[in-house]
Amino acid sequence: MTHPAYLLALDQGTSSSRAIVFDDRGRIVGTAQQEFPQIFPQPGWVEHNPMAIWHSQRDTAQQVLAQCGLKPSDIRGVGITNQRETTVLWNRSTGQPLHNAIVWQDRRTEPMCQEWRDQCAEQWVQQRTGLRLDPYFSATKLRWLLDHIPGARAQAQAGELAFGTVDTWLIWQLTGGQSHVTDISNASRTLLFNIHTGQWDDELLALFDIPPAILPQVQPSVSEFGRVQNGLLGEGAGPLIGGVAGDQQSALLGQAGLQAGDVKNTYGTGCFMLMHTGSVALQSDSGLITTCAAQLQNQAPIHYALEGSVFIGGAVVQWLRDGLKAIAHSSEVEALAASVESSDGVVLVPAFAGLGAPYWLPHARGSIQGLTRGSTVAHIARAALESIALQSTVLLQAMQKDARHLANLQVAALRVDGGACANNLLMQLQADLMGLPVIRPQTTETTALGAALLAGLQQGVFQHAGELRERLATERVFEPQWSRDQAEAKLAAWNTAVHRS
Repeated sequence: MTHPAYLLALDQGTSSSRAIVFDDRGRIVGTAQQEFPQIFPQPGWVEHNPMAIWHSQRDTAQQVLAQCGLKPSDIRGVGITNQRETTVLWNRSTGQPLHNAIVWQDRRTEPMCQEWRDQCAEQWVQQRTGLRLDPYFSATKLRWLLDHIPGARAQAQAGELAFGTVDTWLIWQLTGGQSHVTDISNASRTLLFNIHTGQWDDELLALFDIPPAILPQVQPSVSEFGRVQNGLLGEGAGPLIGGVAGDQQSALLGQAGLQAGDVKNTYGTGCFMLMHTGSVALQSDSGLITTCAAQLQNQAPIHYALEGSVFIGGAVVQWLRDGLKAIAHSSEVEALAASVESSDGVVLVPAFAGLGAPYWLPHARGSIQGLTRGSTVAHIARAALESIALQSTVLLQAMQKDARHLANLQVAALRVDGGACANNLLMQLQADLMGLPVIRPQTTETTALGAALLAGLQQGVFQHAGELRERLATERVFEPQWSRDQAEAKLAAWNTAVHRS
């Protein structure tokens, strides 16, 4: 009787760190989670304590192994997935951070980005990186740290400092400072990486005034990133870290999104949609960004994806709960919305923080339109769920438009994950509006699963990426029930409402 191979996924998110043990069939064996504090020094600024990130991730890894009765030697490989773009700067000799991490949500560098936009640098930057000139990405956060921490720039130029996104920071700590590395998917979120050459770009480094000496080495997403220190996770030798990917790319892999035309949407506070475009880095004409999805071995082609985000997804349900007091718990929204057959002409545009892709309207504001004396809170609740599905549909249409350059690139279905995908009414609305089947997997922990699968590929637990699709069990498929005329009428009403917002 052969023992299953166990894989440890470290899932380092924006509000919590989790550790999940998977078996070699992709099933969850055990899980541990720990939240850590959010720091808001002033409006628009968001920070994390890097040591709190590290300690919470280390503690959950120790907890899940103890819970499963496993030793470090029982773990075939470790995979890491992480909140992307969040920026850490630390001292190479002490391993101590010089400042709090600046989180992906932080907007302090918007004036800096505007200066470069005014110099017409955005198109040039986008051609190389696939990204927009925005505070979201790491380069301007790193520039801010070098400019505002006394002595940091001189130390950086002398090679005394190390920069990293959260994956790099965790690997450094896990390996006791032996590995200063990142993977290609995380590197592609920094604004410093040329996604076509697969290397740090000297001209981008010059533009943002970043010393090359502080950068990590970029590796394929499946490769040897270093070995966990002996004794760190329990008695004995530490396992090898064999797979790394940013959280959204990891979710695409965890959904077996391995072929051009595969699309996944993660329904959280916002929604993140990625479309695999194969080995072609498509330059979007529709306000989307291009990102490296993964590289599955040395010398293998880089896989690319188009990405778009909806700023307000599940957060509109939180607003119904906390702002309108329409429901006491978020889970109640489905029954309330289902108590009416339609929204009866009510359209809710949740532009609480502007509108993201493909609109990019930062100054748009939320609105409820189409109200009559017959409108009830149930109609508003249904319109709120529809707003999540409508925004995601518009995003997919933009991706399909961009992908028309690829021969025979057809989207066959939408794969879904994230907390809000448990809402059956929302998933049915999504299928109806898109006119595509919506596939919900049994394991909705697809972000962590993607990291585990990468580590499994590196260790030979899986022989090839195609095995991942075979092992992914489907929980439910939502088939479209509306006519295209019905869906198009709904989308037309939505676009009118957006224009008015």
